[in-house]
Amino acid sequence: MDIIHLLPDSVANQIAAGEVVQRPASVIKELMENAVDAGAQNIDVLVQDAGRTSIQVIDDGKGMTETDARMAFERHATSKIAKAEDLFTLRTMGFRGEALPSIAAVSQVKLTTRTAAQDVGIELCLEGSRVVSQEVCSCPVGANFEVCNLFFNVPARRKFLKSNQTELNNIIQDFERIALVNPSVSFALSSNGNRLMQLPAGSPLQRIVGIFGKKLGEQLLPVQVETSLVGISGFVGKPEAARKKNSSQYLFVNGRFMRHPRFHYAVQEAFNHLIPEGDQVPYFIFFQVDPANIDVNIHPTKTEIKFENEQEIWSIIVAAVRDTLGKFNAVPTIDFDVEGRPDIPTYEAGKLTDIRVPRVQLNPNYNPFSSHSETRKPIRQWEELFEGAGGKELFEGAGGKELFEGARGKEQGAREYPKTSGLHDNPLAPSPSPLAPSLFQESQEISSQHFQYKGQYILTAVQSGLMMVDQRRAHIRILYERYMKQMQEHTAPTQGLLFPELLELSPSDAALLTGILDDVRALGFDITPLGGGAFSIVGTPSGQSNPVAVVQQMVETVKQQDGIQTDALHHQLALVLARNNAIEVGEVLTPLQMETLIGDLFQCEIQNLSPSGKTILTILQQEQIDKMFN
Repeated sequence: MDIIHLLPDSVANQIAAGEVVQRPASVIKELMENAVDAGAQNIDVLVQDAGRTSIQVIDDGKGMTETDARMAFERHATSKIAKAEDLFTLRTMGFRGEALPSIAAVSQVKLTTRTAAQDVGIELCLEGSRVVSQEVCSCPVGANFEVCNLFFNVPARRKFLKSNQTELNNIIQDFERIALVNPSVSFALSSNGNRLMQLPAGSPLQRIVGIFGKKLGEQLLPVQVETSLVGISGFVGKPEAARKKNSSQYLFVNGRFMRHPRFHYAVQEAFNHLIPEGDQVPYFIFFQVDPANIDVNIHPTKTEIKFENEQEIWSIIVAAVRDTLGKFNAVPTIDFDVEGRPDIPTYEAGKLTDIRVPRVQLNPNYNPFSSHSETRKPIRQWEELFEGAGGKELFEGAGGKELFEGARGKEQGAREYPKTSGLHDNPLAPSPSPLAPSLFQESQEISSQHFQYKGQYILTAVQSGLMMVDQRRAHIRILYERYMKQMQEHTAPTQGLLFPELLELSPSDAALLTGILDDVRALGFDITPLGGGAFSIVGTPSGQSNPVAVVQQMVETVKQQDGIQTDALHHQLALVLARNNAIEVGEVLTPLQMETLIGDLFQCEIQNLSPSGKTILTILQQEQIDKMFN
């Protein structure tokens, strides 16, 4: 009995859809690229529920006839190539003929299209690769694809979609990539009726500014080089634009986004010794290469591309970027400190009459070891400051004498610990509890004095030996648990700002912040969206400095997570805030501050590990200490 048989087209299309259509962003990418290939000048993308409910891509390209509309949904039907040799002269985004059949296999699709030569258009409806209806309609020139209920017939795939916020971020990411490489085309993106991006046609730099903001545009330098192997154009960031992570880095070849770790390393190599190790600079680099010298037919997503002259192009990239840095004087120069230097006049012949030998005056009666000094002024008493007009009586009645005298003893402690770190001086910091863990009680019974070592560790004697505590990690643990509790109980206090601070984000980051805004507010931030990627910070947690940078760090941290859940989200937000507000390594602590820090640490649920899993404290056993001296 024969067991090999042909699969039905519907099954084959669903299998192909597994690679081509991975999520809603994949659908938008394929439809937008088709619109670009069709010569569209205006492309409008509308999504509902991050593409779960519906995806609509409208363009004003050449459109399709009735026959072409039907053929477009057949497997391996394409207008891009006709023979194998055409693969070596590709100038279009798509060519496999798999995108539309794959999309139709896992969704409900309605296509409305018309060409300029026709008076009426065609409306075609498909469901799971099956044509449901086809009729004549009135519509503008171009194409209007509406994809509804993605993965309706593949519930397992639909179940594994991430949260709406994550899927929307992926949509924005693919939208930005196509918009960046086609600056002459106008693009628009809307989500649930809200316009996220409106990008008019313009120059490449205008498109970058339209997506990422003016601040990034001011930090970019143009790159331009033409060789027989490759033409390179675009922009690289100045050294001062380098960031630790999430820097905007894009590579394009022949109008197609690509990932190429070797070329990425080439750009970083050009900045060697100009930026700190581990930092990354933003760049937008466009390659123009003979299609016969590259292979894009590696994966259906077409983001992995092989180059025939990879090593030579690598060298050209390094040279081009270095040439740009030198041309625009972006390489940091050695700037010696000239503050306070003497003004040395230039020598002029015939002008030597004013030169005199300097005289040094000495006081032979001066004794530095004398116990008294005639020049020292006596300290003025507080009564002298408030004499006259009844000021003395008024000052005493208000308790000013006690305040004035008490302040003298506190000046030294304030200078040692200038930063409000939430230890003894923070009203939110809990005081040491009499029910602290036995280890802390044990350390108090033996020695009430703590010692600070190199501004990083706190040493204290316990019954079993010597306990060493990392002060920064301990403070991070204390603040982290406090913030987590405030988020759960919605009790975080908010301190209003005298002057609100403006936070400007890219559309993708703005969409992400909007999705987590309630969680950020639960930490004590008062943030109001202004539209267009701008937010107004009018309130912060008590004692918070530089709120704009902190919120940006929160957005960048969450962006790295894929499908982050509520508990994990709270963990990340609280950890970012705790790290920003914790005391730094090297800060000098007073005995009271060290005592409070140790007390608060042992009131935490977890005392020995930081939120990121690093050791906070360790004990050097008495036996180990004794062995050291034997």
